[in-house]
Amino acid sequence: MRKLIAAAAAALLALTVAACGGGDGGETTAAQQTTAAQQTTTASAGSTIKVGLVTDIGQLNDRGFNQLAYQGLKRAQRELGIQGRVLESPSSAEYIPNLSSLARQGYDLIVGVGFDQANAVDSVARKFPDRDFAIVDVDRNDLPHKPANVRGLLFREQQVGYLAGYLAALVAKQGVGPAKPKLVISTVGGQKQPPVDRFIAGYQAGAKKAVPGIRTLNAYSQNWVDQAKCKELALNQIAAGSQVVFAVAGGCGLGALDAAKERNVWAVGVDADQSYLGKHILTSATKGVDEAVYQTIQDVVDGSFSGGNVDYGLDQRGVGLGRISTEVPQSMVATVNHVKRQIADGNIEDIPTTVK
Repeated sequence: MRKLIAAAAAALLALTVAACGGGDGGETTAAQQTTAAQQTTTASAGSTIKVGLVTDIGQLNDRGFNQLAYQGLKRAQRELGIQGRVLESPSSAEYIPNLSSLARQGYDLIVGVGFDQANAVDSVARKFPDRDFAIVDVDRNDLPHKPANVRGLLFREQQVGYLAGYLAALVAKQGVGPAKPKLVISTVGGQKQPPVDRFIAGYQAGAKKAVPGIRTLNAYSQNWVDQAKCKELALNQIAAGSQVVFAVAGGCGLGALDAAKERNVWAVGVDADQSYLGKHILTSATKGVDEAVYQTIQDVVDGSFSGGNVDYGLDQRGVGLGRISTEVPQSMVATVNHVKRQIADGNIEDIPTTVK
């Protein structure tokens, strides 16, 4: 019955959506995000679908992963007329209470952001089988009980990691911009988790394909928030010769990007296009978390939601490179775009997904 009502609501909204519009129009400040997250907002007075979003400990001001999920929710509020609410999680102990609270309040779809919430989503989804759940970066089949009402939103991070590594290696070899012609690049990961390692493994593979013999350094902060930890790791890598630092550590990774700026080397952002942070950003390995969240909400609205997994790669625009610095020669950009087409067409396969 809930899905029949949802389908009827979607049909009604289709008649009026042409009169709605608007984009974000710019970057949202952390203060604005926090204010919005504390409120339940209604985009249409007749809305019947309610969607809740539970952040991981990085919270909405991480300038990446959680912020992207929130943008997908906001878009659904504007374009689909759903009601949306965000609950931030200052610690992992908040995951189950936040997810359970939304389920008890009758939210039709509850989205957990990040690998850390896997067990919490598994537990709560089993207790509330009449609710739909989605979790970013987790394979539904890896959940202990594989609840039928859970959808895993997965990304082929190794593909965009490969492109970023390919570009980083070329830049380091030729000494483009602030880089010295030195064959060393690096990665700073957060916690060692499958999505993090897919980024890193792809980066290392792409670099070694572009420049055989290049040295790739890697370290994990085991933290998503403490920028000082990631900065220290990046500074150590730069001292060891790294000319390009790829940060795959959520909010903590901002410290690694800052270290690159401080030491005048290149940095590669992650999840969102982080080129706005400064001229030291070579590019960003972006992930369409916002699009995945929006599409999942749309499926709930039109009554077609199902459990299982949805996988997003280059061919679905689920991953890709953000803005590439204008200091990079166009011939080098063209080379990377050619590699991108080869991956999307299936001519480059078996990109590693684990870090040795």
